[in-house]
Amino acid sequence: MNGLVRFLLSGLAVLLTAYLLQGGVHVEHYGYALLVALVLSIANAIVKPILIILTIPITVVTLGLFLLVINAAIILLVDFFVPGFEVDGFWWALGFSLILSIFNSMITDFTKEKKR
Repeated sequence: MNGLVRFLLSGLAVLLTAYLLQGGVHVEHYGYALLVALVLSIANAIVKPILIILTIPITVVTLGLFLLVINAAIILLVDFFVPGFEVDGFWWALGFSLILSIFNSMITDFTKEKKR
């Protein structure tokens, strides 16, 4: 049940982030936002670790800032695969990934099990 709530809130976070970045990020409706959340989670689980391993030297040289580029690239990859989701460029993808990560950290805190 907790996973379903997190998934639905992630879709809402995608929709809210697209609303905040209206100039360059467009999501047609909530169904596409859920699809973006699903494809983004799959891409983060499969593609992102491969990219991180392949770019370890440049990530070390840039003191980890290259991970922001990887996040933006993942967003642009999701843009390619989801038809109702559009990102107008790299900088919009970077802003989208930063804002979405803030929302996802709040969702994680909100849905975390309370320890006794």
